[in-house]
Amino acid sequence: MTTLKPEKGVLLVAEPSIIGDVSFNRSVVLLAEYNVEGSVGFILNKPLKYKLKDFIPEINCNLPVYNGGPVEQDNLYFIHRIPELIPDSVEISNGIYWGGDFNAILGLLENDSLKKDQIRFFLGYSGWASEQLEQELEVNSWVVVPNNYKNEILGKSYSNFWKEKMIEFGGDYVIWSNAPENPTYN
Repeated sequence: MTTLKPEKGVLLVAEPSIIGDVSFNRSVVLLAEYNVEGSVGFILNKPLKYKLKDFIPEINCNLPVYNGGPVEQDNLYFIHRIPELIPDSVEISNGIYWGGDFNAILGLLENDSLKKDQIRFFLGYSGWASEQLEQELEVNSWVVVPNNYKNEILGKSYSNFWKEKMIEFGGDYVIWSNAPENPTYN
């Protein structure tokens, strides 16, 4: 299996060796920004027990909120695939956008116009300082793979996302796909 170089829009799949890290153990991260100053991404497969209405009570919205990563977990972030409805969005790649006019989102939520496969909300984000991600790649913490799902990734079921990636990688990764999340339980 060959891995790509990190760039906006790729997926970072946590190696099985990341054990005990609450945020990144068995994580699949969409890399939203990558440059010499650092990197930003969002964990796609770690839903929280919260719904959007828990953070915006005036909007009765049951869209799930995900753990985006350990940085700034007191802030709400979002990625989406509807830039025509959310002005000032920034394209990550493959029709996936980051941010935009939050008032537009509030209006769409009030009208019940957003579907869960169009937008994903996160508490916090995953961030790496300059060269930090490269150092983690050198010690094999991540596998960098293309986002073959493109903007359909927002509608993907994430309950077995990491496990599916391990099976796709084949070889010894298949064994890890069935290992317990906490190896001490084995």
